[in-house]
Amino acid sequence: MKAISYNLLAWAILPFMDTIAKYLSAELSFFQITWARYFFTVFFTLPFMFFFFRKNLTMSTQPKLQFFRGLTLFCANVLFFYSISIISMAKALTLAFVAPLITTALSPIFLGEKVGFRRWSAVIIGFIGSLIVIRPGFIEFNLASIAALGTGFFYGIYLVITRKLHTSDSPLLTLLLTGVVGAILGSFIVPMVWVNPTFNQWSLLALMGIFACLGHLFLILSLKYADASKLAPFGYFEIVTNIMLGYYYFGDFPHYWTWFGLTIIVCSGIYISFRERTVLLVK
Repeated sequence: MKAISYNLLAWAILPFMDTIAKYLSAELSFFQITWARYFFTVFFTLPFMFFFFRKNLTMSTQPKLQFFRGLTLFCANVLFFYSISIISMAKALTLAFVAPLITTALSPIFLGEKVGFRRWSAVIIGFIGSLIVIRPGFIEFNLASIAALGTGFFYGIYLVITRKLHTSDSPLLTLLLTGVVGAILGSFIVPMVWVNPTFNQWSLLALMGIFACLGHLFLILSLKYADASKLAPFGYFEIVTNIMLGYYYFGDFPHYWTWFGLTIIVCSGIYISFRERTVLLVK
């Protein structure tokens, strides 16, 4: 029960970070917002680890994988923050939910896992769900929708790399290194789009980093008490907070086609998750 509680709490917190990012995107570049998300994540995570988990501040056993993990999550964040600056958070998140399907499609190549007919069918059905959400040919298929799908693509790769890392480096070290990689990459780009934030904007950017820290901390705590495959379906709870915040602050409520596509994508993802659990139990 602890694992589920921590996991649900994480997915309830993280959409607050997205809400702040969407609000700030009216006046600040999404690149600058992405940089701040990473900078303040490291700013708050490093002292926390130094005082409470100093033994985890060691060299990574797989630095190249850590870099690519950080790179893929950075790309996913940039694309997602861009997409929510244009379209609703609910639609962007729905399209980003193709990530588990991408992970399933890539796992035979990068992880050597066997993916049977049923799971491939779930991937295809999930992709059809994403087409229902964007409805190309019926509504304008804009760059923001492509960016949201790109978020899911990069996050799917991120999940594959995370699977390869979970037996080597500690989760807290991985969290810190992911933040460091993102902060460094963002620091190369942000001078080109920099706008001096006001005090209120700085406060919100810092608050965004706090939400990111808390959300990922609860995710790590949940994984301490249960396997990732058991907790994966609960990740879809994020859409609940996302829709509530999007409607309250921006007046965005998902179109019925978005609900239909979301249902298909979520069902496909949950089916894949339970198939993975079944395979693990058989092994």
